[in-house]
Amino acid sequence: MLRRLTTLALCFWLSPAVYATPQSALTVYGDAPKYGPGFTHLDYANPNAPKGGSLSRSSLESGQYDHILPYIDKGTGVAEIDGWLYSPLAYRSFDEPYSVYGLVAQQMELAPDRSWLRFYLNPAARFDDGSPITAEDVRYTFELLTTQGSLQYRVQFADVAEVIVESPTQVRFVFKNNESRTLPLDLATLPVLSEHWWRNRNFADGGGFEAPLGSGPYRISQVDAGRSVHFERVRDWWAKDLPVTRGLYNFDRLSVEFFADTSVSQQVLKAGAFDYNREFSATAYTIGYDGPALSDGRLVREHLAPGAARGSQGFVFNLKKPLFQDRRVRQAIALLWDFEWSNRQMMRGMYLRQRSFFSHSELSATQLPDAEELKILEPWRGKIPDEVFTQVFQPPHTDGSGNIRGLQLQALKLLKEAGWKPQGDQLVNAEGQALHFTFLNGQKGFERLLLPFKRNLAQIGIGFDIRQVDTAQYANRVRSRDYDMIVNAYPVSQAPGREMFNYFAGESADDPGSNNYMTLRDPAVDALLTGLIQADSRTTMLHYAHALDRVLQWGYYWIPNYYPPGISTVWWNRFGRPKVAPLYDAGLETWWEISPSALTQSQLQKRTGDYSHVGL
Repeated sequence: MLRRLTTLALCFWLSPAVYATPQSALTVYGDAPKYGPGFTHLDYANPNAPKGGSLSRSSLESGQYDHILPYIDKGTGVAEIDGWLYSPLAYRSFDEPYSVYGLVAQQMELAPDRSWLRFYLNPAARFDDGSPITAEDVRYTFELLTTQGSLQYRVQFADVAEVIVESPTQVRFVFKNNESRTLPLDLATLPVLSEHWWRNRNFADGGGFEAPLGSGPYRISQVDAGRSVHFERVRDWWAKDLPVTRGLYNFDRLSVEFFADTSVSQQVLKAGAFDYNREFSATAYTIGYDGPALSDGRLVREHLAPGAARGSQGFVFNLKKPLFQDRRVRQAIALLWDFEWSNRQMMRGMYLRQRSFFSHSELSATQLPDAEELKILEPWRGKIPDEVFTQVFQPPHTDGSGNIRGLQLQALKLLKEAGWKPQGDQLVNAEGQALHFTFLNGQKGFERLLLPFKRNLAQIGIGFDIRQVDTAQYANRVRSRDYDMIVNAYPVSQAPGREMFNYFAGESADDPGSNNYMTLRDPAVDALLTGLIQADSRTTMLHYAHALDRVLQWGYYWIPNYYPPGISTVWWNRFGRPKVAPLYDAGLETWWEISPSALTQSQLQKRTGDYSHVGL
């Protein structure tokens, strides 16, 4: 009898695995990944790329870093740690909307009802001290990130009920529900930290400046506190011959340089002190690098990944401020930023007007809602702007002359309806309070775009101040929501998941670690976010994405700015790149060194003849 019960119990415990199949790749909706089991390398990687040389780049953050790890909200970490120092459970490819391929986890097993996800770890996976990466390290990392790490992890993984270590190389994540299609893939992209290394160190403070023990293709070789971090390639890296890594991570030495602001990094790059700059200033990109080096090709200026979705950027209203709680006031102010004039006068007409929170993506609402989308929106009729149902959102458009009198008259009409009237050279409300607000600015040089806006506002009686603060003060004030308006960027994913709650959900409005800088609380937005992540097909997800985009657009929660026709980058011309570029990323990890010094275009053409066999 006992034997029979034991057998039944064992069958019951194994029953989920009977119907699930371990696989080397996962996609959001269960469709076939681009790369099958027998693939030898990613299409955008050159498997014969030579190893060696070096590359130095500017950081993605401004100012100095005050700790190494990028996994906490406090202060500034080093973003490149993720992927260079630490290997994830699975690698996310850059030529598919959202697919992951096993790395630390050589196989993944998703329950048919999506109630749990199991990882089978590669027995060869090692930390840099030679110790194996275990299931216990995976569990430890998850608990560390969701208890002491950035808020984004608590939001993103809120639907994980428990983590069960089944063996040294097998770990299972059990979900509270099966509503999020992206949750399994989000878990698969987690880095794995060493429990034995971090157990007696302060993760909550980012680990200070001590070089952490990693598991990735690089180790940290030198830390210049706050200024730079230097990496060296792990020549015997355990994953170097896997199909998903072949042709990647080709440089022997990498470094990340930190600068006070983007104008400093631009000047230092031009002086030849480092190799590669991701340029965030439109003005600097269009005119800041002009000179002989750019003309003869030694310096390259290019928009990489032109087919990728663009991150959205705009001037964000803080909805906690009483002034901005009336949509008509926000709409009126939005009418007065003249993109066309700024684009022509300061950005050489290179940039495109932002009009969506999912720009340059099929998630963007660019047409009237179809029947399926109307079904989604109908329950919110009367609680969301009427225009959502009948109009396609378009930001105001000017002729670029600088004369926007027509838009100013529209703004005055809206403000009058909202209770504002002229008094001298100001607009005041019934209590006599002036319509006046402040822009909190943490970027030197950005005021050039704000000063024409200030002029347009002043011409109809709206007061507008620009408050310039240093990086540390800016971060503190943003975390405490101590601002009227800031500029903010939102990343765009081809397969959005629960991270969207971090940007737009009411539950994150007042959390200092969240990115809901609008402090937006809208039940309709919350419901659409829920529908978005619960969608059971890409078609349904797109309907919810379009509906969400419309509600956000017509809410006038921001003043949409602009986006470039690609990832704006400038580098010294001494690198090789694969013939096929990744669709959704700059692909820096696929590059290799051709020359220790920059080459002109003619020199490069002669030199690359020697590298024809490596796929240049």
